[in-house]
Amino acid sequence: MSTHYSRRRFLTHSSMGLLAFAGLPRVLQAMEGMHGMPKMTPNKASPNFKPDVEIELFCKPNWVAILQGKKTWVQQYSARLLQGPKDTITEIAGSYLGPIIRLKKGQKVRIHLHNELIQPTVTHWHGLHVPANMDGHPQYTIDPGQTLVYEFEVLNRASMAIYHPHPHEMTAEQVYHGLAGTIIINDEEEAALELPSGEYEIPIVIQDRRFDADNQLVYAGHMRDRMMGFYGDRILVNGHADFQLEVASRAYRLRVLNGSTARIYKLAWDDGTPITVIGVDGGLLEKPEVKPYVMLAPGERLDVWADFSGRSEGSQLVMRSAAFSGVLPKMGMMHHGGSVAVGSEYPIFTVKVTRKVSESHSLPSQLSKINWYKVSDTANPNKPIPIAISEGHMAMLLNGRPYKYDDLQDFERIKVDTIQLMEIFHAHGGMGHGAAATQDSGEDHQSGGMGGMRGGMGMGHKGGMGMMGGMGGMGGGMGMMMAMAHPIHLHGQSFQIVSRSVGAGTEDDYATVSEGFIESGLKDTVLVMPGETVRIIKPFQDFKGLFMYHCHNLEHEDMGMMRDFSVE
Repeated sequence: MSTHYSRRRFLTHSSMGLLAFAGLPRVLQAMEGMHGMPKMTPNKASPNFKPDVEIELFCKPNWVAILQGKKTWVQQYSARLLQGPKDTITEIAGSYLGPIIRLKKGQKVRIHLHNELIQPTVTHWHGLHVPANMDGHPQYTIDPGQTLVYEFEVLNRASMAIYHPHPHEMTAEQVYHGLAGTIIINDEEEAALELPSGEYEIPIVIQDRRFDADNQLVYAGHMRDRMMGFYGDRILVNGHADFQLEVASRAYRLRVLNGSTARIYKLAWDDGTPITVIGVDGGLLEKPEVKPYVMLAPGERLDVWADFSGRSEGSQLVMRSAAFSGVLPKMGMMHHGGSVAVGSEYPIFTVKVTRKVSESHSLPSQLSKINWYKVSDTANPNKPIPIAISEGHMAMLLNGRPYKYDDLQDFERIKVDTIQLMEIFHAHGGMGHGAAATQDSGEDHQSGGMGGMRGGMGMGHKGGMGMMGGMGGMGGGMGMMMAMAHPIHLHGQSFQIVSRSVGAGTEDDYATVSEGFIESGLKDTVLVMPGETVRIIKPFQDFKGLFMYHCHNLEHEDMGMMRDFSVE
């Protein structure tokens, strides 16, 4: 981006500020159509849809104070409530992040998305179970000045979802420049628990960013930044640097989101206090889980019970990212992120106890009831749908292909109202599919863990490795050398993790992260380590149409590590 520096300084003081960040040719190319993506007429409000909640959501440029000194140019969501409960929209004070949108299960919601950028954009409701044409698929991208109306009923259980852009090949850039926010959904099951709320329920959105000498955001300027993912050298929480949380000596509920484009965190309290997890992407666990640390990849969420009772006034506690290895190729591990290199140890935020109180909530022993599926409930118990990850020279692929609209393979067509067994694995060069795979004879999945796993060869889905023909022309050696962790996100309904297994040669790295996975809850994003195979069960209910699956390392997504499932 340094080549555009003088032009950027000029343009950011005008209404055309974005051109300096995105580069003029790219913006013009995007506005002409995105590599074969169809141009849909923006959806308008339906007279038959009677919303309980109606919101105007704006995407627009702004100047925000993030660091000391000059303000930073960002892209930002802002909202206006037209109808619904007063607490539907909550701003995060002084932050570039979009407001928290609070919804209730069963509400009918209408959102008018106004594009006031000079780039095309569309908003995806990450984690929500909504119709395909309301999900923010890139084909529904709108041009500057256009408005897109979303209408859907909240079908999700209590959980925290995300809203962020999803235009083809521009998702990472728009998220990086500030377009992201959280949705908190409540339901009766959760309300009955009387968990900490109000000032005791705190969003923690963790992001890494890089700034130049003028406090302007610097984004990926080199191909290696895209291949490895882009890593900043400053950690921001809720849009603030050096974030400090002042608390009372009582229990809090921390709603944690990894909002980085690529960085993976290993969350741990600095004094060795375990982390108590009460929920993940798809909502509450059945029972709390206590972990020495928790891994958190881009797009993943954690619901953390943080009890500061018994701590003295003035005491401090630091949430850190602890040391780990294996998520990037050895050549890339320590070269990304400067002082906060990937896999190194560094602080994320500080908690300071500023007042002593006597009252506190106690942690419920039972949180929720989840209706688990068995492998025998799936339509394909002996033939999992593959999600094959591969990395090659300037290529990021799923199932052997980069993203292309209307490029469905047979197994990417799924019958509506079915439950599907899926297997996510690494396919480097000619490496046999499921080499590290597990067999699962269909035991109930109650508390996750590795119990249902057994050794042996995995699956024999139709076509074997045939469909992987030519993984970008790379050899196995190149693939293994480039192997890295990928957070795989599936749009639509949450899934459950059946088993995880890791191949030979990666055990030492895996041991640095293995205790940090939560498998006892519903997920929509799962971190798949190099050499690892993850089996999941995912329902495809209610809605037909195209639903994406992709890497949530957003640089990888923009490079083509994304595909569609057609639910038919």
